[in-house]
Amino acid sequence: MTQTSGTIEDPANRLPELERRRTLKMASSTHAYVRGNTQDFYRWLAASGLADTVPQGPPVWICGDCHLGNLGPLAGADGRVDIQIRDLDQTVIGNPAHDLIRLGLSLATAARGADLPGVTTARMIEQMMEGYEVALTGDGTDPLANEPDVVKAVRRRALGRRWKHLAQERLDDTLPTIPLGKKFWPLFAAERRALDELFERDDVRAMIVRLGHREGDERVRLIDAAYWVKGCSSLGTLRYAALVGVGGSRKQPASLALVDLKEAVATVAPVAPGWDLPQDHARRVVAGARTLSPNLGDRMLATSVLGKPVVMRELMPQDLKIEIGQFSRKEAMASARYLAHVVGKAHGRQMDEATRDQWRGVLQRQRGGALDAPGWLWRAVVDLMAAHEIGYLEHCRRYALAQEG
Repeated sequence: MTQTSGTIEDPANRLPELERRRTLKMASSTHAYVRGNTQDFYRWLAASGLADTVPQGPPVWICGDCHLGNLGPLAGADGRVDIQIRDLDQTVIGNPAHDLIRLGLSLATAARGADLPGVTTARMIEQMMEGYEVALTGDGTDPLANEPDVVKAVRRRALGRRWKHLAQERLDDTLPTIPLGKKFWPLFAAERRALDELFERDDVRAMIVRLGHREGDERVRLIDAAYWVKGCSSLGTLRYAALVGVGGSRKQPASLALVDLKEAVATVAPVAPGWDLPQDHARRVVAGARTLSPNLGDRMLATSVLGKPVVMRELMPQDLKIEIGQFSRKEAMASARYLAHVVGKAHGRQMDEATRDQWRGVLQRQRGGALDAPGWLWRAVVDLMAAHEIGYLEHCRRYALAQEG
């Protein structure tokens, strides 16, 4: 691997540079700011007094950070592609209402970014609740029948993707190397040794071989690895990309795999009273993923690197985000309904029929007058929108002053 210019080879300089990039990314838009400050979301929710009005739903595994960027197509170990929750860093056994508030806030922020009128935001929250409640009925309703165009488009793109598309997108090339530069930084010596040892482990080899219908006796070799500058809230934690050869020889492996290794950090989402979660954060993330997003959870492994809990997963070409930019009023409402159905399905599969009926009844009893959505949800979204707007502008002011200094 070639070395990059600059000072990021020095361990003392990596964290400041990551923080600078995180600050810049969060200043790019209100929606980016909302996505990158989960901790402030729960702090503001608690400080607002609204937490006392939020109904306590049945304790289930929740995403904990249920925004638009965390939903999208995911390939399962068997090759099936479904729209599921993509990121479970904050997953806990908690109150499902928190996922609804987080999703509602994300939808409202996206609508604002698309210059849609406030009445459309209100209707989006209505459609969101309808989609969620339909999922709780467990009546076998097929959400694909009402799949919005933005989701259809990303699903079609996902189904047509192969390894070369993943390599070109993530690595900017199809050569069996990880190009160092803006996205990928060189490893420190201790990191390289730790990853070399990790990929010699039987459980790691078995996970990689199991995916893609590879042969069980094929050898797994670490070809290249780098520190991955990726995400927003995760910037500053351990994040590695590993290029792995499976079978064949080192120079000509039978197939290649791109593996994402991400440090699992403590959750800020509130845990339901009386529930104990795995103390190892990587095991917590994998447990939540296997429940909420089987396509993702079934190809994850809880491990450790340099003494820190890390979640490992092989990236698949079909794994994509649903990017909602300038969408129309009709598309906004259809997307809100559909994505909430995905979340409702993830919550509902953990409940028996009686519990689903009871939770749906709680949601339906708390409608707010002419607005066909729970009043507590609407108030939470509106108040948090205001708090995040203030927080975003203050963040931009601090960033601008720092740039001038």
